[in-house]
Amino acid sequence: MTDLQNSQARPLSRSSEAFDTLQMLGAADGLDAEEYIFATYYIETPSTDLVKFSIGVALEQTTGTWVKVLGETYDMREKHAAKITQLFKIPGTQQSYIIEIAFPTSNLSPDFELLMATVAGNISWWVSESTGFAIKLLNLNFPKSYLTTFKGPKFGLAGIREYLGIKERPILDSMIKPCTGHTTDMHVKLFKEAAYGGVDHIKDDELLGDISINPLFDRLSKCMEIVDRKYSETGERTLYTINITTRSDKILEKAEKAIQAGANGLMLDSSVGFGPLRMLAEDPSIKVPLLYHPCSSGTMVAAEKGGITHSLLAKMIRLSGADIMVLYTYLGKFIGATKESNYQVLAQTQCAMQGKKTTACLLGGGTHPGLVPLLLDAFGPDTIIGAGGAVHGHPDGSRAGAMAMRQAIDAAMSGTPIELYAEKHTELKAALEKWGIPKSSEESKKLYALAGKN
Repeated sequence: MTDLQNSQARPLSRSSEAFDTLQMLGAADGLDAEEYIFATYYIETPSTDLVKFSIGVALEQTTGTWVKVLGETYDMREKHAAKITQLFKIPGTQQSYIIEIAFPTSNLSPDFELLMATVAGNISWWVSESTGFAIKLLNLNFPKSYLTTFKGPKFGLAGIREYLGIKERPILDSMIKPCTGHTTDMHVKLFKEAAYGGVDHIKDDELLGDISINPLFDRLSKCMEIVDRKYSETGERTLYTINITTRSDKILEKAEKAIQAGANGLMLDSSVGFGPLRMLAEDPSIKVPLLYHPCSSGTMVAAEKGGITHSLLAKMIRLSGADIMVLYTYLGKFIGATKESNYQVLAQTQCAMQGKKTTACLLGGGTHPGLVPLLLDAFGPDTIIGAGGAVHGHPDGSRAGAMAMRQAIDAAMSGTPIELYAEKHTELKAALEKWGIPKSSEESKKLYALAGKN
C-alpha cells in the first residue's frame, strides 16, 4: 500500500475531533525523555480555544500547515508531530499562559541551527502587540543523548585562571576604547597602557574588525609583542582576544592565521551565529580561549513578549563552546538587563552539565572602580570584570585607569572599604572622585543617565 493510499485508509480525524486533538496532547510522564526536547513558552493569545491554538503552534513547527494534507498520515503525526505536555493559564491574567511542547529529536540534527528553526521558527512571526499575540521561548530541556553531541568550552573559567595564574580574585578585563575609528598606533598605545596598568585580559571592541586604518594582523603582532615583553618583565600574563568576526566561510581560515601569528585568544560577535563558534571550539587546531560577544542578540532576548530568554541564550553559548561570554549587568548602563536574568545566566554558565567546563561571564556595560564592591557582592569573585571607558577615560590616562580597577578589586577582596583604600592609592581616588561610589543599582543607573545628558 502506498503512503497516499495509507493516508486515505487511515484518515487523521478517525472518528472524532476529540481523537484528533488527544493525539497532540500528552503527559510528559508518558513520553520517553530521551526522545524529546521539551520547550517551555510564555503565550498570550486572544483565541478563546487555547487547546486548538496550542495544537496550531505544535503542528506549525513540526508536521502540519494551515490545512490538512494527504501526506500527513496518522502514523507520521504520531511519530513526528510535537506533543503538548503542559498547558496552564497564568493566575490573575486574562489571556496569558505557560505551555510546554515536546519536540521529537528524530526530527532534528544535533545542531542549534535547525533546532531554533523548529522551536522558535515561523511562530516567532506570530508576535503582534496590536492583535494581542505574544510568544516567548523561556527554556529548552535537552535529553542527555542530545547534550552529549556538544563538547562545550575547551578551557572554561578554570583554564583561563590557570593560564593567567590568577587563583581567587576576579580577572580584570578591558576593551579598547574608542570602539573603532582609531589607528593601529593608537590601539597599540592604549593596549600597552592597559596591560602595564594591571589588566589581565584585553579584548577588541565588538565593533572593531579588520579595517584599513587598523588591520587585524598588524595590531595583533604589535600587541602580542607587548604581551611577551610584559610577561618577561613582570611575570604576569595577558590574554588578548582579537575580534575575527567575518563572513562565516572565512572564519576558520582567519582563526588559523591569527593563531599562527601568535594570538592567544579569539573573539566572535554573536552576529555570526552559533555554528562558527562551535566549529572553532571543536576544532583541535584551535588551542586558545574563545570569547563570544552577544552584541546583536538583543533582537533575540530583549523583548519581554518575544524571542528567547537570556538564560537560554547563555545555555546555547556554553554548549557551543565559548570560554567567555559578555554579560551586561543590571548594575550597568544597559536598560534591559535585570538581576533575575543575570542570576539565571550565571546558573546556566556555572552549573554541572555532564562534565562540560563552565563559561566565564565577563561583566560589562559601564563598569567603573566605584561599582566593583557592588559587582563582587552581587556576582562573587568567579567572574571577569570588564571596564572600557573607566580605564581609557580615567583623568590620568589608561594606565592609571587600569591601576584604579585593580586597586578597587584588591580593596574588595581584602574587605577594606573602597573609600579607605583610596586614601593611599591616588589612581583609585581620582576615579572615585569622577564616577562616585554607588550604593545600589538605582544609584548606579543615575551615572549613565547624567552621562547621556552631557
